[in-house]
Amino acid sequence: MLLTVNDPAPFRVLRETASSDIFLTADHAGRVIPAKLQDLGVSEVERQRHIAWDIGIAGVTERLSELLDATAVLQTYSRLVIDCNRDPSWPSAMPEISEHTPIPGNVNLSADAKAERVAAIFTPYHDRIRTLLDARAQRRTIVVAMHSFTPSFKGESRAMQVGVLHDKDKHLANILLDLLRQEPGVVLGDNEPYALADDSDYSLPAHGSKRGLHHVEIEIRQDLITTAEGQHLWADRFARLLTAANAALTST
Repeated sequence: MLLTVNDPAPFRVLRETASSDIFLTADHAGRVIPAKLQDLGVSEVERQRHIAWDIGIAGVTERLSELLDATAVLQTYSRLVIDCNRDPSWPSAMPEISEHTPIPGNVNLSADAKAERVAAIFTPYHDRIRTLLDARAQRRTIVVAMHSFTPSFKGESRAMQVGVLHDKDKHLANILLDLLRQEPGVVLGDNEPYALADDSDYSLPAHGSKRGLHHVEIEIRQDLITTAEGQHLWADRFARLLTAANAALTST
């Protein structure tokens, strides 16, 4: 068994019975590594970097959940153990190298070792989201996936402050993009720094597209949300913008 009584649960649920139409997820909110895996052979310095988690997004999501009275599900474990926004069959789900950093504990994993991580972390997290969404089947729901991105990746700097990601259903994303373009000083990315797609993402295709729910992914640059002040600033902004986007979506 991968997780013991001394390891935390694979997810946290905030405001399970909240009133908002908006339903928040944070696939990379935590950076915990199960004790059994002995830090995967990765140094503490590396485990604090973006390769291990989405820096700052837990604080933003917690604040946003509070402001909107929105249900939120936050994943506890490091994406280096298993990336809960990747299909477990993909090599990127349990990477042997992340950016330029080797992950010794992921090298030559057996099928059983991979299945153990899926069963302990990936499946409970996504099953909890499914159960919560099933319980909301008779009410209006918008799924918003919260993520953050590093200011520099493999030596390439990223000037944008926030990205809005979308795939087949662009309606909500287009509304949110229009609202963000009206925000003074915001440097915006449309499907940047990543593009949302069935072959690169798991969560929104599974919980948004396949259910026919309006959905969007928000990416915030990590240097803007490393402090509580920055997290509150961006959460306050998105509480206002998502409320306006939801109202606009309802009226169309």
